[in-house]
Amino acid sequence: MSIQAILFDLDGTFLEFDMVQELFPHYLRALTEWMSPYVPPERFVPALYAGTEAITHNDDGRQTNAEAFAAAFFARVEQPRELLEPVFEAFYREAFPALQHLARPRPAARRIVERAFALGYEVVIATNPYFPASATLERLRWANVADFPYHHITTYENSRAVKPTPRYYYDILELLGRGPAEALMVGDEAMDMAAGALGCLTYLVKSPATTAEAFNPPPTFQGDLEALEEVLVKLRAQ
Repeated sequence: MSIQAILFDLDGTFLEFDMVQELFPHYLRALTEWMSPYVPPERFVPALYAGTEAITHNDDGRQTNAEAFAAAFFARVEQPRELLEPVFEAFYREAFPALQHLARPRPAARRIVERAFALGYEVVIATNPYFPASATLERLRWANVADFPYHHITTYENSRAVKPTPRYYYDILELLGRGPAEALMVGDEAMDMAAGALGCLTYLVKSPATTAEAFNPPPTFQGDLEALEEVLVKLRAQ
């Protein structure tokens, strides 16, 4: 069975940074300050972590990641959801773009996406869906790859699991109508290479977040984004 779909991770793959070590501390500080007129930091930060943890463990398929976050978060902040959700939306629209200076876009990212579309692949942005669509689209802009007609982009509104759980990958494949053997997952971490356990091919792009841990199963391919172009061409010819 030939490869029909390419799943691209975003952070660490198209944007060369470590999300946890580099972006998240600045994001947390900015978001906490933005929300402080409504929720004091000593209440907001634990609630945010509780919401994030709820997303991490949301893998039974009953609710979206956004719903899982809301159930954990709003129960702890003592403010109504209808008051705070527009404030969150305003943050991602007005303040989140200012974090772009932390991003280091990989120069080859745009050319690789263009090549994947030109070769006729179904192209998916398979970023870990902890963020809303607005923040995901913004990070795609930082990587200079926001203006493509992707077949799917995973966000916390449309996903019911996160990496590396099998449900995350199976949900994408089901949406595409593809089996694991028809997909190649491109990413920089073990959570991306976990798609290989389902039967997908995998391509490891090293980044600051790539660790020296043993991958199980090991990546099918590895190299930089530039070398990925040759792989995409060869897979299309099979």
